[in-house]
Amino acid sequence: QVQLVESGGGLARAGDSLRLSCAASGLTFGTYAMGWFRQAPGTERESVAAIGGNGRNTYYADSVKGRFTISRDNPSNTVYLQMNSLKPEDTAVYYCAADSGPGRGWYATLEPRDYDYWGQGTQVTVSS
Repeated sequence: QVQLVESGGGLARAGDSLRLSCAASGLTFGTYAMGWFRQAPGTERESVAAIGGNGRNTYYADSVKGRFTISRDNPSNTVYLQMNSLKPEDTAVYYCAADSGPGRGWYATLEPRDYDYWGQGTQVTVSS
């Protein structure tokens, strides 16, 4: 079965950097678009970033553009989220997700409903 396991969350101060990783198994990784999403207490899950299966196309929410970078290493079945210049409002549980829809070898979406599989999440807490 498909498993997605996030790691790399933790405590940070405003302005710090963190890198999240998501290790995938049970799927043909390069044919799946991968996305990062987050959810803070009392809020809906929101998109953060997404990347097509071959890694050539990336997409970002406006709130993280210029600060976060999504990347993937297909041989190791891993997707990353490099988070720089962290802000307190980045505090949330971060989830990775996999999407096997048409064209996802190239493209991805930022729409959570398009994603088929989800990890358990990793907490990121940013203090001011």
